[in-house]
Amino acid sequence: MGMRREARERALQVIYALDSNPSLDISDMLPLFQEEMLEIPQRMREFASILVRGVIEKREVIDREIRTCSKNWALGRMSRVDLNIMRIAAFELMFCEDIPKKVTINEAIEIARRYGDRESPAFVNGILDEIPVCKKLEESA
Repeated sequence: MGMRREARERALQVIYALDSNPSLDISDMLPLFQEEMLEIPQRMREFASILVRGVIEKREVIDREIRTCSKNWALGRMSRVDLNIMRIAAFELMFCEDIPKKVTINEAIEIARRYGDRESPAFVNGILDEIPVCKKLEESA
């Protein structure tokens, strides 16, 4: 498994924990999260932290975009694992101009394959394919 995928999976764990327990605060979770990630390189810890902070800070915009792209699914009906995988990927697509769309979606599919159910990879792929990428990537393509 690549370092970035491991960072994405660690970010998923924190975002899932925060989503599952609204009384938790990101400032309480991040030190524990950083401590658990000491065995991976610093730049991967930083990447995971960017994902966690980005999803938390941009969650409203991300959720609106996922809601728009998931025509017959309310966010509350989605599995929390699938939803949080899509939140991370949507953050990358919408706000990380250095990560190609194909890479982000493929990583999300592989993480969904590992943590979701049998339908998760196709579900995640179908919705993420509709999420717009950040403007700078669109202009350079």
